[in-house]
Amino acid sequence: MDLFSPIDLGDLHLANRVVMAPLTRVRSGAEGVPTPLVAEHYAQRASVGMIISEGVYPGPESRGYFGQPGIVTDEQEAGWKRVADAVHAEGGTIVMQLMHSGRVSHPDLSGSDRTLAPSAVAIDGDVHTQHGKKQHVVPHALTADELAVVREEFVTAARRARRAGFDGVELHGANGYLLHQFLSPASNVRDDAWGGSPEARARFVIEVAQAVVAEVGAGRVGIRISPANQAQDAFETDEAETRATYRALLDGLRPLGLAYLSVLHAEPAGALAQDLREWFGGKVVVNSGFGSPTSRDEAVALIEQAHADAVAVGRAVIANPDLVERWKQGAPENEPRPQLFYSEGAEAYTDYPRLSA
Repeated sequence: MDLFSPIDLGDLHLANRVVMAPLTRVRSGAEGVPTPLVAEHYAQRASVGMIISEGVYPGPESRGYFGQPGIVTDEQEAGWKRVADAVHAEGGTIVMQLMHSGRVSHPDLSGSDRTLAPSAVAIDGDVHTQHGKKQHVVPHALTADELAVVREEFVTAARRARRAGFDGVELHGANGYLLHQFLSPASNVRDDAWGGSPEARARFVIEVAQAVVAEVGAGRVGIRISPANQAQDAFETDEAETRATYRALLDGLRPLGLAYLSVLHAEPAGALAQDLREWFGGKVVVNSGFGSPTSRDEAVALIEQAHADAVAVGRAVIANPDLVERWKQGAPENEPRPQLFYSEGAEAYTDYPRLSA
């Protein structure tokens, strides 16, 4: 197999094995409604095997960034339908990443008087809001009844995503957001059924996956994880405990038959990532993470050496809407403009030139 060969991940058909990683771009305004510009951005990149959307908030208290899009209101759903239609018109496949920010959020962002988390443990540091930098607040520890509400928000969001025309959904269990907060012993200090042991910390993530699968079908559901990524204070520093937690998670997910597992790890060909692949027992997408932008050579090698079934690519896809064509030809690439990743408008968003230009 090679990077440019087709593959099926569950019910998702990929024309090649280059996956657009989920990339926050905050272009959806105060109301979180994807605009025609957002639709243009994704449609430009439809030649990748699969697009994973930026993280989309599934509930009113789950927004983590100003300008982040949601899938809570009818207006947001209609905006996402415009995106899905545009991608499909170009022959692409697109999955919506459902991202509950949990304690990463702030009352200024969510419009609530609280943030939500497994436990009342704050992130050390500041968060960017529309009113400037604010210190992270001590979150509200979710009760058992509230966990059921959050779980149902994921289900409703998945239903809306499918109704908007998305081919599937990805659960964001990485990078220190809510589902990852349950997995980390630093952010989850509960002593009930959802904390206190690797199996208990994995429980809520498994329950969310089960509920979403029951709604839209396992073949259209993926999940992203980032073990030991140490992001946003979701620390996982004990190697044995980390392995036990993710083994428990994947033991719970494996019987569901999910479409894919996406692993964000600095060493995608290393022992932990490959053990995760074995424990999952299904198709795996890998990504080497923020510190090391994925190159063509790395992506080709990961597939040819059978370390993964597909490769998620971030910055190179931002800067090259026709990245697959460029990589096939070994052509030069545009350089990304990171200073404009989180700005507004078309600049460094839809204005990167194609090779044909």
